[in-house]
Amino acid sequence: MSLITCENLTLAYDTGVVASGVSFTLEAGSYLCIVGENGSGKSTLLKSVIGLHPVDGGTLTVDPSVRKSGIGYLPQHTPAQRDFPASVREIVRSGCLKRSGLCPFWRASDKKLAEEAMARMGIDHLAGKCYRELSGGQQQRVLLARAYCATGKLILLDEPIAGLDPMAMTEMYRMIADLNREGVAVVMVSHDVSAAVQYATHILHMGKTTSFFGTTEAYLATPVGQQFARREGGSYGDWNPKTAWDAPDIGKILDVRAAPDARSVLGARGVSLNRDLTATRRRGGAGSNREGEDA
Repeated sequence: MSLITCENLTLAYDTGVVASGVSFTLEAGSYLCIVGENGSGKSTLLKSVIGLHPVDGGTLTVDPSVRKSGIGYLPQHTPAQRDFPASVREIVRSGCLKRSGLCPFWRASDKKLAEEAMARMGIDHLAGKCYRELSGGQQQRVLLARAYCATGKLILLDEPIAGLDPMAMTEMYRMIADLNREGVAVVMVSHDVSAAVQYATHILHMGKTTSFFGTTEAYLATPVGQQFARREGGSYGDWNPKTAWDAPDIGKILDVRAAPDARSVLGARGVSLNRDLTATRRRGGAGSNREGEDA
């Protein structure tokens, strides 16, 4: 079942278009990682999915059952969020607001779900502590628990590991992967391509002039996929990071978003799909921790 269907989408602000020609489909239980340049509309796309930003063109369809049950959303962490004066338990329970409807009190089922979510994230012992007193990694676990309470089908994550130390990053990725294995579909915006190719089933690359959607294997067979993976410590041939985007055929190679079979499109261009992904993942280094993307 398709949870999200996006066709030839255009996103814009008053200052101009930030993304155009974006097409992808998210199936139930899949793991989609959105990568690309800063300012290419990745965060804006997530906001459009949950209705916080209007679509300027094309179509964006979210399955009614997903909207009805709610969509878990973990936005980029801001200084104001880090200093929020509430307890861990209160913040996690707030993820149940849609379930509670107009009820002025937390239902027993809401309280139980929040306690289970905190236990899953390993923060149940922090339930009574003030959110502002926690470390960055602990705060992200709290927000992930809150997002989990909001839905059982889909979670949207915008740079969830930004600013975390390596150990906290590893734990965050593990918890997200565990949720996905249990059937929760994941859409994650990230600059950490090494993690993207390790965990994601599909990649959506958003660029200012080109975009790509397909399997992780197909993405690594494209020049831009190799370029981005190389930045994370891998070796994918003699691609020059300064010129890969300027290749005369890059647009044609990446323009497979509407093709029923990305393999056939890439194969026709002489791109080998027989890559050893295991070796690729082993070569991947630690991801970057960029944050503050507005679009």
